Amino acid sequence: MTKEVMISIRGIQFEEGLDGEKIESIQKGEYYNRNDMHYILFEEIVEGMDDPVKSMIKFKEGEMHLNKKGPINVTMDFLEDKKTLTDYRTPFGSLVIGLEAKKVNFEEEEKRILLDVDYTLEVNYEPLANCKIRVDIRSMDGEAFSLRS
Repeated sequence: MTKEVMISIRGIQFEEGLDGEKIESIQKGEYYNRNDMHYILFEEIVEGMDDPVKSMIKFKEGEMHLNKKGPINVTMDFLEDKKTLTDYRTPFGSLVIGLEAKKVNFEEEEKRILLDVDYTLEVNYEPLANCKIRVDIRSMDGEAFSLRS
């Protein structure tokens, strides 16, 4: 895997009685592997905010940690078979987020890593949705990045 990567982050939330709500973002980033932990660093542009959000995802089998700094500040810990709580701080106020990860795993190839997380989301101590995240990390020198793959 190269240092320069393209990152696709797809999420879907399944609220009771409703179809899944899908989101996707694609951005350039940097990839590192240190002490058996994988790291990806990238910036996100958030609609309605002037400054980008600096984001870092670090992961290994059974756990993923997402840190965001800037207009949005949060550290989200997805630990398989454990529930974690965190403050999700935005310019509009804060929320208490509960995360209970059911699955955190990844598949690694020479020029691609797929990271999958299934979890239950709570907001302010109330169950909200069952969610899935797929992070697709690809070397910039590898095959073309497609929204379909």
